[in-house]
Amino acid sequence: MANESVTGLAGESANLTPVMRQYFAAKEQHPDCLMFCRIGDFYELFYDDAILVSRELQLTLTARDREKKQPMCGVPYHAAEMYLQKLLRMGYKIALCEQMEDPKQTKTIVRREVTRVLTPGTALDPTMGAEQSNYLASICLVGSGMVQGGTSVWGLALLDLSTGDFRATEFSGASAWALLVDELGRVRPAELLYGQALPGLSAGKKNLLTTFPDESVKDGEYGHPGVGEVEDAEVSSGVDGIRTKTALDEWVFTAEYAVPLVRNHFKVHSLDGMGLGGHEAAAIAAGALLHYMRQTKQGGLEHVDGLRFYERSSSLELDAVSVKNLELVEPLFSGESVQTTLFYTMDACCTPMGKRLLRASLLRPASDLKVIEARLEAVSEASGDLRRREGLRRSMDGVLDLERLLGRVALDSAGPREVMALAKTLGCLPGMVAAVQVFEAPRWRDLGTTVDPLEDLHEMIVQTIAEEPPASLADGGAIREGVDGELDELRELSRSGRQALATIEERERTRTGIGSLKVRFNTVFGYYLEVTKANAKAVPADYERKQTLVNAERFTTPELKEYEAKILTAQERSGEIEKRIFAELRRQLLVAAGRIRETARKVAEIDLLACFAHLAALRGWVRPQVEKSGLLEFVQARHPVVERRLEESGGGRFVPNSVHLDADAGPAVLLITGPNMGGKSTYLRMAALLTVMAQMGCFVPAERMRLGLVDRIYTRIGASDNVARGRSTFMVEMTETAAILNTATNRSLVLLDEMGRGTATYDGLSLAWATVEYLHDRIGARTLFATHYHELTLLAERLSRLTNLRVTVKETAGGIVFLHTVEAGPASKSYGIEVAKLAGLPAGVIARAREVLKLHERAETQQVREASPMPEMQMTMFTPLSQRIVDRLAEADVDGLTPREALNLLAELQRELKG
Repeated sequence: MANESVTGLAGESANLTPVMRQYFAAKEQHPDCLMFCRIGDFYELFYDDAILVSRELQLTLTARDREKKQPMCGVPYHAAEMYLQKLLRMGYKIALCEQMEDPKQTKTIVRREVTRVLTPGTALDPTMGAEQSNYLASICLVGSGMVQGGTSVWGLALLDLSTGDFRATEFSGASAWALLVDELGRVRPAELLYGQALPGLSAGKKNLLTTFPDESVKDGEYGHPGVGEVEDAEVSSGVDGIRTKTALDEWVFTAEYAVPLVRNHFKVHSLDGMGLGGHEAAAIAAGALLHYMRQTKQGGLEHVDGLRFYERSSSLELDAVSVKNLELVEPLFSGESVQTTLFYTMDACCTPMGKRLLRASLLRPASDLKVIEARLEAVSEASGDLRRREGLRRSMDGVLDLERLLGRVALDSAGPREVMALAKTLGCLPGMVAAVQVFEAPRWRDLGTTVDPLEDLHEMIVQTIAEEPPASLADGGAIREGVDGELDELRELSRSGRQALATIEERERTRTGIGSLKVRFNTVFGYYLEVTKANAKAVPADYERKQTLVNAERFTTPELKEYEAKILTAQERSGEIEKRIFAELRRQLLVAAGRIRETARKVAEIDLLACFAHLAALRGWVRPQVEKSGLLEFVQARHPVVERRLEESGGGRFVPNSVHLDADAGPAVLLITGPNMGGKSTYLRMAALLTVMAQMGCFVPAERMRLGLVDRIYTRIGASDNVARGRSTFMVEMTETAAILNTATNRSLVLLDEMGRGTATYDGLSLAWATVEYLHDRIGARTLFATHYHELTLLAERLSRLTNLRVTVKETAGGIVFLHTVEAGPASKSYGIEVAKLAGLPAGVIARAREVLKLHERAETQQVREASPMPEMQMTMFTPLSQRIVDRLAEADVDGLTPREALNLLAELQRELKG
């Protein structure tokens, strides 16, 4: 505030206007919200709120007084949506203080109340992409703390208010917090609810939600923080990335309060049927979400008709790091084109529901072989029949967002046009169902026979709402003619009003003989008959005088009074009738909310399968063979994203490659060497993306593919740091690697790229060497390990299930040419200097680099080859010798030395080593 505190001014209530007293009363109830107070045709903000909003939205800051002690700014009521959404995206909360009375109908100050609180997690953003979800998250801790061996359980609930998607899960054990943060990082909710006690689990500790670790802590196992370690913990990227965090009273997160809320909302006696039996933490988190919906006045939530408990292990697990590195749904770097994502490459969906299911499937590919096979069979049939496939896709042309339209109806934010849009979408369903029923695959048959076409709801809407309804119910004309007799009469009265008044005027002129008599209207006296003073004596006795003017008299008649009452109340009465009919239609739609949501879910799957079939036919993708084994094999495979970008840019064709891994019998680790820019990272990502696609039930870009089900994909690709949180590039790399080594199984797929490059050469080489051994000997996961450490290729001589691969190049007189082909065997060198030359480094730098490289190669190669494979001797091969000693040994004439000279030379070298 400019000069005085809002609290201080609120205390001087005697000096405040009635409107400002209303404002401060509302602000006191919602102190953490920006108060948008409706005054006439504007939403006004005052004091601190006005200063903040004027700055954030670049609005003109004015004042209510000449001294400018009461800052204010405002936005037009009818254009407020744009401003509200900007503030919500910035993380602010907004309270809407509305006029609860019609100013025309009251002689006192209009009553105002907060009707709804908008928050980033509860707002319906019309600009949000069809494929995006806007989740509100709630977390709670149940148990005896987070120390090792404790009985604590973290509960997580997620709600997308725009679609009614409501789900919950739990995390327990030593890595519970790490798993929770990882899930939050993957889902990326817009807002997080938590209990006020969470930030202060231990006296004097820092805020849990901004300092607790997501991967490692001092003196603790990976993902296993202890309460006493919070002070030294790193910032949690999964939680810290959430812009808006809302603390609720601790009693909200009690079983006694929260669990009954869930039961009452769904009108059930037990939560067992929703999978929440024995999952108290998840149920409490869900109850806290419902409490917050009530607190922020979100309405009856009729479209939130189900709650689903889910397990991370029920799908192929992808942590937030892997989702980011693989660019599944968002570019790796902020500001990059979405064309780098797999979602963009695969998005050929026809409906918003299908797009969201595609995104969800990318983040949680299936792990159930029966589900995968059913999808692949359906895709196979549709991809082979152009006529039926395109008929199905065309049948979805008019299908809009069923879930979000229903959400707007439930939250009472849908106008007549949204309801008519819902009807037009419902009108497409019978044709879509018929198009599905021409297929014979079991999944198609199941969908075709169980989709509810909702024809009764379509008929109900089109018989109620006008064909071209207005944007707002307040504009009138939303209800179709013939629905209500009184409404039709009132409309006819409004339409024929001018003609009726003309008829009365003409009749009264004839009856009275006063040719200048006129029927007029004003807002004070309503309708009246006006007669000049000269004709006053000719006025009939049944006229009642209303007003006398200097040159005229004004009269009324019983007929005109009756007509005036009808005319003046017709519009108001019409509005009341339309509101009543619209409210009843809304009520009936919400009774059928469960049917609509179930149909929306099945439409989404139909669209997704049709999308997969379309892609398979258009791009020549093939059906993968998915099985229960440790195999990962694809032949002449292509990276789907890179291939499409090359096609769109005219940059040539993608060079296909093959992979063969077998966690059960064959090679489990592929060690890939070759130059930068040769395509090692692309090769790794291709293996992961094809695995994701296959377990989604989609065809893949390859000649053929066999895949044993993967339980989790791990990636460590590229270098990044987090200096703001005290985490270097190497620390980030080691933390992510620790996650892999501590949790991977022999059914996992591990991708490691250039591990150890963030530290000293021999430190990095040592860690890379030990990591490969651990993955090979202890875990047995299918692993692709790309590296520039050529020393690691020697591991093939002692690790039976490790195979060397190299990315090939062609050396020419002018430099090197990248062939992008992966073949058996180790690379002869890294070609780093050649790549630097291509990048344009000065010739002098390149020449000197070649000289230094030769010196180091001579020193290092011999030592690596002579190193003992025994663990106690393993590290000696990485100890650098003095270059001078190496040079003396290389120059010594061993054949010409006498025994004494040889002993003297060894003694000198030994003294130098010790010295």
